[in-house]
Amino acid sequence: MSILYVAPLKALINDQFKRLEALCEKLETPVVRWHGDAPQGPKTALLKKPSGIVLITPESIEAMLVRRPASAQALFGNLDAVIVDELHAFLQGPRGLHLSSLLHRIEQLNDRRPQRVGLSATMGDLEYAAKWLSSTAEANAEILAVEGKGPPLKLQVRAYIDPPKDDGDESDLGDENPEDALSQIADHAFGVLRGDNNLMFAGSRKNVEALADRLRQRSERERLPNEFFPHHGSLSRELREELEIRLKDNRLPTTAIATTTLELGIDIGSVRSVAQYGPPRSLSSLKQRLGRSGRREGTSAIFRNYVRERYLADDSDPLDTLRLSTIQAVAAIRLLLDRFVEPPAPDASVFSVAVHQVLSLIAGSGGAKAQTLYRGLCCPGPFAQVSPSDFASLLKGMASGEEPLLEQAPDGTIMLGPMGERITASREFYANFQSNEEWRVANQGRTLGTIPLINAFGVGSIIGFAGRRWRVTAVDDRAKVVEVIAHPAGRIPKFDRISGEPVHDRLAQEMLRVFAADDVPEYLDATAQQCLMEGRIAFRRLELGSNAFLQGDKDVHVLTWRGSTINSVLAVLLTSTGIACETFDVGVTVTGASLEDTRDVLASIGNCPPIAELAPFVENLAVEKFDEFVPSELLRQHWVARHAHLQTEISEVLTTLAQ
Repeated sequence: MSILYVAPLKALINDQFKRLEALCEKLETPVVRWHGDAPQGPKTALLKKPSGIVLITPESIEAMLVRRPASAQALFGNLDAVIVDELHAFLQGPRGLHLSSLLHRIEQLNDRRPQRVGLSATMGDLEYAAKWLSSTAEANAEILAVEGKGPPLKLQVRAYIDPPKDDGDESDLGDENPEDALSQIADHAFGVLRGDNNLMFAGSRKNVEALADRLRQRSERERLPNEFFPHHGSLSRELREELEIRLKDNRLPTTAIATTTLELGIDIGSVRSVAQYGPPRSLSSLKQRLGRSGRREGTSAIFRNYVRERYLADDSDPLDTLRLSTIQAVAAIRLLLDRFVEPPAPDASVFSVAVHQVLSLIAGSGGAKAQTLYRGLCCPGPFAQVSPSDFASLLKGMASGEEPLLEQAPDGTIMLGPMGERITASREFYANFQSNEEWRVANQGRTLGTIPLINAFGVGSIIGFAGRRWRVTAVDDRAKVVEVIAHPAGRIPKFDRISGEPVHDRLAQEMLRVFAADDVPEYLDATAQQCLMEGRIAFRRLELGSNAFLQGDKDVHVLTWRGSTINSVLAVLLTSTGIACETFDVGVTVTGASLEDTRDVLASIGNCPPIAELAPFVENLAVEKFDEFVPSELLRQHWVARHAHLQTEISEVLTTLAQ
């Protein structure tokens, strides 16, 4: 028996190894961990006599194929089955496409196709997962779904309102104002989380550090040991692992305040409760986070959602009066109770991962003809959507420049060029995902800071940052730099415009249903109930059930009630006509315009033009790890392919707005 068990994290592999070791010993079946931190002795013994169960990460598979192809043939060439744990984590994005390519390459080492088994407790689209798992099989995978009730769920949404003249963003990392919303959130969290193990998700690294700092200060004031520690990708691995071990040991009460770094797979034991700062943006993430709580028999899963709202003054932006953060929190919980999970989105990383896999194949073999590379990756395979002509363009792009990735011998064999040799020689090569990728925002040579940019935009787009609005004047895809100038607009509504997670259409539309409803959920605290009622009163006063336009100080907010993807393409369309605009979660803001002018412009557009006509206006296309080596025209074509299906939907939005 030879089984390959693939998991996304070394910590998860270590945990499963402890569970399997004694059982496999009784079955006289070898079980070996295979990753960079695992002991070498069992690996060496396994290579001499390949059999049993190997627990491995995708990156370790990649390293084996590149560095030790003969050993890879011995280890992966006679498999009975491949088990993919946390399958939902691989269904989209560069890491999933990478694993799909690796599994396809492993199949080519075997005389028969190994059986594939996928495991997940968080799956939004079982049919899609089955298709992904069986992409190279003659028949679709069989779905064995076990419906379990899970632990009882206890939840609460708590709202906090900043004091007058406190926008809440600039002061978070400076001197603390005990009256601001973040300080009040820290007060409550300190009172209810102390004494147990908990997770608190705070979104950005800035939020993580601000909350951790406030909670540490409270521990010091009370002369109590600190139990609150930050966890995010910018911290050293040693600091992150110390916190993970402390949680798992369960000897000292510990609350980890994290970005998304503790969302998936890492074995930290069971925590008593999960808290989140800011409304949920992804139901998949929310469900995954909640799965950390209530694992012990007889306990409940506990979720506290802290939302922050702005004080409403006479001159407040009308968008703030809708209390969108509270509304979004309610909408997300309604979808959670309905068991909705977002389906996978079209993958933006196809050409980036294709570059990586071309380099990997050549590094492992020493060289290959273009046709061999294409057959090995694309027909059939995870890159089947890449046409022969596009693949040829990709290879030409990789072979261009002063230091090319690839070179071609007179007989047509493609080999690594100087840059390709350097990249594949690095340990960083094996991982295919871009960690903590952010863009630098600069104004006249001065760096303002860095932000994640997940949605497409063009020159002329408006972004909110550091408490101001800025107009984009230039974008450097390769250097990840956005040049901006100050934009003379009114106050920025509190509702966040820049985030690492897109909002799905279903969540945006559920927010509209929350506005139209009359119920007041019991899980809202008194302030959240107040914010819910205020938002509904404003919604009805502004007649937003039949009207999509809100006139701000110098802006017009266009409420589409659609998600981030459609709004970002709509913003590109508006920018292409010369209109300055920015997106928010459920719409688009047109800056420096009157309500009448905005209505007229949207009515004049009529239907959405072919998406290909918008592509020249999109600037930030190089977002994945190896996109810088992909010809810009291919990236632009791929953006069109991923968004072409939205043309009809955007036309429907435009028709609705014109009514």
